[in-house]
Amino acid sequence: MNLYLKSLGSHRTARLLQSLIVTVVLFISSHAAPAYSASKTLLVLGDSLSAEYGLPRDSGWVYLLQQQLRKEKYDLTLVNASISGETTSGGKSRLPSLLQQHKPALVLIELGGNDGLRGLSLAATQANLREMMAMSTASGAKIILVGMRVPPNYGVDYSKRFAAMYQGLGREKNVRLVPFLLQGLDNTELFFQPDRIHPNQRAQAIMMENVWQILKPMLR
Repeated sequence: MNLYLKSLGSHRTARLLQSLIVTVVLFISSHAAPAYSASKTLLVLGDSLSAEYGLPRDSGWVYLLQQQLRKEKYDLTLVNASISGETTSGGKSRLPSLLQQHKPALVLIELGGNDGLRGLSLAATQANLREMMAMSTASGAKIILVGMRVPPNYGVDYSKRFAAMYQGLGREKNVRLVPFLLQGLDNTELFFQPDRIHPNQRAQAIMMENVWQILKPMLR
């Protein structure tokens, strides 16, 4: 009789423990982080080239990159914080709040083109890019720097030094560099809008591929 009571008591204890474990698991599950956590975010900080200027909605290279990530089943979401007309100075002022809000694992910086088109100081542009990279690194994010160029009519020397600035920063900070976002778009009539500055819808897949070649190895 005593053995039977002891056995019955142990069964009840086991059931209570099982119920307690289930309750704890359900509580943890209900308070779990959302599917897209901050550690799975890519922040794109760019100008009109990344902000779908003159393009139909959801047709720019950033949107195409998000579709590519989904196609290949990468658990990474994009936050496109690009603004047409943005300069490195504007990006630098906006970046701290963006890092705090989104806590990205990756930051892609596509800025400097408007600085160049306005003939701004290369030293100032370089300093702004360097500071944005330092902010991103301090937040724990990896960096992709996107290289840009200016037309040769701005002067051969200025054009060469502008392009070399991105190469130098990439080596200095040991970050991944997209050599030139518009690589492969040499045919102006085919790939650009009438202003001859902004790529058209046909060009976006090529731009996305230029970025994807650098981004994909970082996701392994």
